[in-house]
Amino acid sequence: MIDLGPIFRRERTAAEVVGHLTIADLRRESNALIDRIQQLIVDCVDADVTFQPDDPHATAEEGSVGWTLGHVVVHLTAGSEENAFLGAELARGVPPQGRSRYETPWESVQTIAQVRERLEESRRMTLACLDVWPDAPHLTLEAELWPGGPSMNATARHAIGIGHGHGHLEQIAEIVRQSQAAR
Repeated sequence: MIDLGPIFRRERTAAEVVGHLTIADLRRESNALIDRIQQLIVDCVDADVTFQPDDPHATAEEGSVGWTLGHVVVHLTAGSEENAFLGAELARGVPPQGRSRYETPWESVQTIAQVRERLEESRRMTLACLDVWPDAPHLTLEAELWPGGPSMNATARHAIGIGHGHGHLEQIAEIVRQSQAAR
């Protein structure tokens, strides 16, 4: 599991935290994330996808309502894909020109089959982004994650998407726990 906390707390640079990762490592970690989510939802049924969990961390901006399983999955897959695509641009020597994000409307995800399909589609796309890296990626090229934020190269950018997904694993486990207890 990739711990990106030291980067965001400005304790270490992205290069220090993930600079040792290879394309093979990123591929393995990308697969491990999707595999772990698939394990967490293995016993889920359609009703679990739209179950409204109690989430004490839900913000007033969100109406103090917890995210559904479908919502969390489309959010984290969009983040993984965005960072994989931007990482591929950096690896090719192209400075990113803004965001590269599309998030499936979470309300449209109503079945566990749709959740599983979304996860596998995301796996395919994020791994494909690694396939477009040149043999000699431009790992010295960096871009800020956000204006004034930490600078990241291609490796770090891809890894940030994986780390973001890992950050939602406990949330997914809790949604599954609550929804199955409510059945």
